Amino acid sequence: MDKVDPVVDEAIETLNMQDGPTRRRLLKGTGLVSATAAASALIAACSSGSSTASSTSSSGAASVAGNFPKVPAWQFWFVNHVTTNSFFTPTQYGFADAAALLGLPNPKWTGSTNSVASQMVAQINAAVSAKAAGIATTLIDASSFTTPVANAMSAGIPVLSYNADGLVSKTGVADIGTNRLAYVGQALYTSGQQLGQRIKSLVPTPGDVVIFIETPGTGNIQPRYDGAASILTPAGYTVAEIATTTVPATILANEKAYLLAHKPKGAFAVDSTSTSFLAQALGETGMSSLPNGGFDTVPQTLTNITAGKTDFTIYQDPYLQGFLPTLYLYLYNISGGTLIPSDTDTGLSFITKTNLPEYNKSSRYQGSTTAQLYLPRPSGAIQNPMATTST
Repeated sequence: MDKVDPVVDEAIETLNMQDGPTRRRLLKGTGLVSATAAASALIAACSSGSSTASSTSSSGAASVAGNFPKVPAWQFWFVNHVTTNSFFTPTQYGFADAAALLGLPNPKWTGSTNSVASQMVAQINAAVSAKAAGIATTLIDASSFTTPVANAMSAGIPVLSYNADGLVSKTGVADIGTNRLAYVGQALYTSGQQLGQRIKSLVPTPGDVVIFIETPGTGNIQPRYDGAASILTPAGYTVAEIATTTVPATILANEKAYLLAHKPKGAFAVDSTSTSFLAQALGETGMSSLPNGGFDTVPQTLTNITAGKTDFTIYQDPYLQGFLPTLYLYLYNISGGTLIPSDTDTGLSFITKTNLPEYNKSSRYQGSTTAQLYLPRPSGAIQNPMATTST
């Protein structure tokens, strides 16, 4: 009776059973026939579960995700304003990872490539027609999305905003013209104020500074400029707001043209792409020593900080802006609408050459690799990100 049935042995190893009465009883062969049958069933279940999980992204929800009950293959939609911008690569990884954890299909990624609100509205309407289980979108202005979001909510489809929540006034008061459930992202006006404070520290004597912006007036970046200007203008700085457009080659050309014509005391930006081109623009105009910085952690900006060509960038965690809306939409659906999401501040961190190693690791969380990696947390003291919610 000491002989261990191979099927039982395989089951024990597959299930990683720890030493205990049940494991010892199986190893001793007690109840061999029933144990063998049970082990075979367990192995088959494990194999079936593995197969189901691996096909979740293409065929729908798994039978059970974690301890949650079986749910329909809820299809969420993410409607974005710049779908090809590398800033949102971690966002797409974030919603894919959340969907995989929850046993859901990968959310749809759609919208506009260059901040055209009408194209985004068309995709929100398409999501409603397709009876989406939830929609997450960037509200890049205060009026275009009021009706489509209201229509979605009236149809029983929960809508969240992320990254942008509509324009804010010059005083930083949010103009929330849509009936969305919650906002996941940075408090943009406040982050602009922090940009203004950092500019003052780098350019201590008031003078001319330029702030480049891809698309003036859009709700994801205009509040940052407004916040910075609210700090700098009263302090005696002359602040120029210069549009760069969404075309990379044009961004670089526009930055260089302004720098050559005006020779400011500092050059900054409020969007990821304009920030990433600053070092090159300054270098090609002979102004590489000019204080400069901006927003986000696209690879070129991190490279520029590493090389000492860019002084800082402001981080707002794009991964969480994909992961959390997916989780929130899932919880809303599974709870029958009783778990209503709340506004979530994804924070503000200044990244400089000093703390860059924390963010410059190759990881899915920063969008630099597709691989799923475990990154041990820092061993030293933990620095709390600056809260950007209004008080």
